[in-house]
Amino acid sequence: MPEPRHVVAFSGGKDSSALAIYLHDPERWRRALGKTGLPPRAPLEAPEYVFCDTGTELEETYDYLNRLETYLGTPIQRLAADAPPGETPFDHYLKLYRGFLPSPQMRWCTRKLKLEPYERHVGDDPVISYVGIRADEPDRVGYISTKPTIQTVFPFKEDGIVKEDVYRILEDSGMGRPAYYDWRSRSGCYFCFFQRRSEWVGLLENHPELFERAMAYEREDPETGERYTWGDAEPLVDLKQPERVAQIKQRTADRLARLEQTRVGPTLLAQLFPESGLLDEARDLEDPDAGCSICHL
Repeated sequence: MPEPRHVVAFSGGKDSSALAIYLHDPERWRRALGKTGLPPRAPLEAPEYVFCDTGTELEETYDYLNRLETYLGTPIQRLAADAPPGETPFDHYLKLYRGFLPSPQMRWCTRKLKLEPYERHVGDDPVISYVGIRADEPDRVGYISTKPTIQTVFPFKEDGIVKEDVYRILEDSGMGRPAYYDWRSRSGCYFCFFQRRSEWVGLLENHPELFERAMAYEREDPETGERYTWGDAEPLVDLKQPERVAQIKQRTADRLARLEQTRVGPTLLAQLFPESGLLDEARDLEDPDAGCSICHL
């Protein structure tokens, strides 16, 4: 039987990026993080780094992947679902699904644009798939393939790596966090339906052209009156109104004020990223659980 391939899949987010950095030199990071008494872990031999590209990612994500390639000294392979020339994989499958936008209940985007390209890439070879779920995420499952040739492992869980360790790895490696964390707390497509309202406002203010594109996807069936929107309760045309934007920003400011009043001292996140770290914590108060376990590692 051939030796297994070692594959690390990126989402463009903090955890999968920190995992690749950690596995590049595990003993260095164990020493830096004070993780002692663990079984030896050698650097990955001939690792494969892959990113499943929907064609609708933020430019900040692509920029960060390019920087990460330089740090790792190994190319990150961009995988994509099949699509006609000039059309993004997402738009191609949106047509096949007759304009039915993906949602938390019908995540065809994850299956068609992330999982299937990945499993096609690895084929039937024996593969060890490294996933960046942390030790402080006991209820998170993430991607576990049903293919018997793919073994999924969780080095962060095995080595006791938690959220603050991830921030330390990113900061001390010199990589920092992707630039979109200044206004968004998760990776994924610019129109991801898991975005919080405050993050939609962030998209509106940082990438107004992308907000308009996301809004153009929303529609109403003239025959049935059924609305196809990214959020169940509020179409983007309503969310973008100045008074609604002001209301959402005020609620975020209120959460931030409550957090500052109740916390004992600044967290490591707030210390390392003073411009956006505390704001990330306030966003978690808005909606702590939402997020796709595949796209947002």
